[in-house]
Amino acid sequence: MLKDRFRKFLPVVVDLETGGFNSKKNAILEIAIQLIDEENSMLVLGESHRFHIEPFQDLLVDDDALEFLKLDLNHPLRVAVDEKFALDSIFKIINKQKNKYECSRAILVGHNAFFDHSFLLEACLRNNIKKSPFHPFSLIDTVSLGVLATKQTVLARVCKELNISYDNEEAHSAAYDAMVTAEVFCKIINDYDFWPYIDDDLLEFPE
Repeated sequence: MLKDRFRKFLPVVVDLETGGFNSKKNAILEIAIQLIDEENSMLVLGESHRFHIEPFQDLLVDDDALEFLKLDLNHPLRVAVDEKFALDSIFKIINKQKNKYECSRAILVGHNAFFDHSFLLEACLRNNIKKSPFHPFSLIDTVSLGVLATKQTVLARVCKELNISYDNEEAHSAAYDAMVTAEVFCKIINDYDFWPYIDDDLLEFPE
């Protein structure tokens, strides 16, 4: 069962696009989650959900960030919602998945996961959201997993080593980055998650 593989934690891949690097001063512009399911004892990608977000009042959006993200906040096709509405909706979806797999908490999975986690914590504080489904400090970082599996840290290079498709034109969209990060996570866990199933008699330790 999925709950047994991560100490009753539900892995949820999260990616945020932001108006800068400072979680206290810069706004969240987009959030996406990629749910993880289990089929035949293997991790697979489940549903994905994304919201464009209106910058929170008085928070900064750096021009350099918009240029890097190739993002036009006033584009007519960019349907943005209130930050609290986005978080409440995302957390409701995660709680439903958490109950499905009988998990006690969700654990954030991300590439440079501390970055996304720090912005989420600040967003919960300013929106007075007291019950986040995520563990308050434990994270799973695909940078660390990538080093273990491929000796690479950059997401595109990790994907190349794992034969996972990566499109530079789609990169830095929260939904795309969450999907690719989830593919990396599932691939590495599925390939390396064999220790619990090894017979103790097969392990030899020096006396």
